[in-house]
Amino acid sequence: MAHNWNEHLRLERLTATSWRIPRTGPMKVDGLVYADDALMTELRGDKCLQQVANVACLPGIVSPSIGMPDIHWGYGFPIGGVAAFDLDDGVISPGGVGYDINCGVRLLSTRIRRSEVQDRVPPFVRQLFENVPTGLGRGRRDLRLSKSDARRMATGGAAWAIERGFGQAGDLDHIEEGGALPGADFDLVTERAFERGRRQLGTLGSGNHFVELGYVDEIYEPTIASRIGLAPDGITVIVHTGSRGFGHQICDDNLRTMQKVAQKYDIYLPDRQLCCAPISSPEGRHYLGAMACAANFAFANRQLITHWVRETVEQAWGMSAREHGVRVVYDVCHNIAKIETHKVGGVPRRVCIHRKGATRAFPPYHPEVPAAYRNVGQPVLVPGDMGRYSFVLVGHPGSPEHAFASSCHGAGRRLSRKKALHATRGRRIAAELEAQGIHVAAASRRTIDEEFPDAYKDVRDVVDVVDAAGLARKVARLRPLGVIKG
Repeated sequence: MAHNWNEHLRLERLTATSWRIPRTGPMKVDGLVYADDALMTELRGDKCLQQVANVACLPGIVSPSIGMPDIHWGYGFPIGGVAAFDLDDGVISPGGVGYDINCGVRLLSTRIRRSEVQDRVPPFVRQLFENVPTGLGRGRRDLRLSKSDARRMATGGAAWAIERGFGQAGDLDHIEEGGALPGADFDLVTERAFERGRRQLGTLGSGNHFVELGYVDEIYEPTIASRIGLAPDGITVIVHTGSRGFGHQICDDNLRTMQKVAQKYDIYLPDRQLCCAPISSPEGRHYLGAMACAANFAFANRQLITHWVRETVEQAWGMSAREHGVRVVYDVCHNIAKIETHKVGGVPRRVCIHRKGATRAFPPYHPEVPAAYRNVGQPVLVPGDMGRYSFVLVGHPGSPEHAFASSCHGAGRRLSRKKALHATRGRRIAAELEAQGIHVAAASRRTIDEEFPDAYKDVRDVVDVVDAAGLARKVARLRPLGVIKG
């Protein structure tokens, strides 16, 4: 950390699944961390807890700075961090969103049962790896954006992709914000960001991004699972990717600007990585307008990959659209800042919510929950690692009272990539996964080793805390059959 003003961070237990970091020093509010005993044992002494306290120092924060049970260290804000700021007195911080703006998860369900395709997974994985560009390189030649295309994509998001033939209009009904964040202003995007993004639309990216073929192996809430389109042994696909170099450059451009304005606005920063600007300032408005462009790039990106998943099912398994029935269950952001209405001190209030490595978890009957799910709650998608399982949850009726209706976004790393490479030295991770019936295709062996299952917490432990804390309800568990990675 750049500055540690509290060398001995205190933790006070609140419940079996929550802990308080008491307000002290320059903190304006408490910190709040969701974890059980086992997860907190791993977290004690970790600098991500200091980051929770650091965020609590920022101007205009209206409620405790929050850490989800998958929390780990990130740039400025912890990954797994949630914070809400007053629109008049609060700030917007690029570090509270992250470099991969609107990195998110989309879940697809199908009419296919595992027994129909169990023996045909390897050709599907190979075909998918051919159809979806992966890694750090460029995307498909037929998708190099012109400046005018990029402008329309940056405001239209997923709808722009569908208008070009990549998907179905009904897909938009099951995407957060309908697949386009409002307020996008392409004039605020630099030429460098445009050049980095124009060849990367429709690509998976590297690191922890993936497309996973799986199936529903356990259901906890049968009625809700049926309502959102999940059936026992039903084949599913998870798409995890974001805004690629486009969003990364937008973050970088705005970080450089905001690193210069703390003194201008008399903002105390316990860590330079928390650089920020008032939401209402020219710098704050500039970031929000550019950030929305990156968010919409990510929505369009996941829409294109959805189209190629459908194509792959038809090519590899010879199924028609009527037979496979691939549909969007939901698509949720987990690196975003959004203006939302929440009760603060019992009074409805418009606030700017930073969710970094955290997802929205709106409860039943919330007006922003899609009509098809209105009485069951918004689906919450929590992928695990490529060797174990992922979970589908829905927003809990009491979730607005906890963490501004937010939930975790994944398992959370236990090992850095460097440590993961050391731990896998001499092992053949792809072969180990294949022995478990999981077929992996990746741009390099290094990627597989960096992302091996034990590099992550067991997502079941994380989800159990989320469920017990009343943030979201467990609905179903998904098991992987095949994975492609960048």
